[in-house]
Amino acid sequence: MPTALRPQRIFLAGHAGMVGSAIVRQLGQRREAGAPIEIITAPRGTLDLRDQRAVRDFMQAERPDLVIHAAAKVGGILANCGQPADFLFENLMMSCNVINEAYGAGVRRLLYLGSSCIYPRAAPQPMQEGALLTGPLEPTNEPYAIAKIAGIKLCESYNRQHGTDYCSVMPTNLYGPGDNFHPETSHVIPALIRRFYEAARRGDDAVRIWGTGLPRREFLHVDDLAEAALFVLDLSQADYARRTEPMRSHLNVGTGEDVTILELAAMVARVTGFDGRIETDASKPDGAPRKMLDVSRLSEMGWRARTGLEDGLAQTYRCFLAQDPAAMRM
Repeated sequence: MPTALRPQRIFLAGHAGMVGSAIVRQLGQRREAGAPIEIITAPRGTLDLRDQRAVRDFMQAERPDLVIHAAAKVGGILANCGQPADFLFENLMMSCNVINEAYGAGVRRLLYLGSSCIYPRAAPQPMQEGALLTGPLEPTNEPYAIAKIAGIKLCESYNRQHGTDYCSVMPTNLYGPGDNFHPETSHVIPALIRRFYEAARRGDDAVRIWGTGLPRREFLHVDDLAEAALFVLDLSQADYARRTEPMRSHLNVGTGEDVTILELAAMVARVTGFDGRIETDASKPDGAPRKMLDVSRLSEMGWRARTGLEDGLAQTYRCFLAQDPAAMRM
């Protein structure tokens, strides 16, 4: 196990989401192993991260040693295309408030969770950290990407101006426990799991998926991301000798492997027990043709993903089956 985090009080913004919940599990394991960690959380109903005054009052009252910003408004292509203003505004406001008010409360160390959508649509594959801001973004999620880029640059700017240690990690497409299986707002893996499950239950002959099925995507289990996030924080405090700079730029987090959407659909069909045809619908958008991260920097530092995609899909399907059906319709 990596060395225990030095900070005693950790504020985790977005603790109830898929990413936040995974980080809570990782921190809980460290606490059980003896690390002196206090996890500070604030439910959405008691703290609106879009409200600057509320965030300021919270930070001043709690005075955390470390902040992990995992809160975000997220969704798939349908949600991003239908709510571009909401995705841009809400994510911008949350990032600005959390980062600025953390600094105002004396927080010197912060971890910001971003997304691989920050890279240009036509970025050379696999996408290196240096590809940021070198070309146009993918139109279907541009507002969300712009908000995430702003968060990265805000962290870098506080580091340059104030000497803080605010680092950012950019995960590839995530899935796993706590995922959103809503038919209209989910990402591709939970959407496919629900669609194939329902088709198998009805005895359908075929399932039609969005797009051509040809785009390639990389998928990372959320528990692997949580492990990587704490690994990066450990490196930051230990002054790891091999890093080229004091964690002032972002780091990619992924598996270094990708599959086509059609291959992914076939995996989900096997996991859910669907044995019919898989059809494509080219009238629906594909999104970026390929999205795979270059994870060599983090690999050189000593971290690699451990969860295979098919094993991760099976675990995620079990989580889906364990959910209350009423909750899935929310």
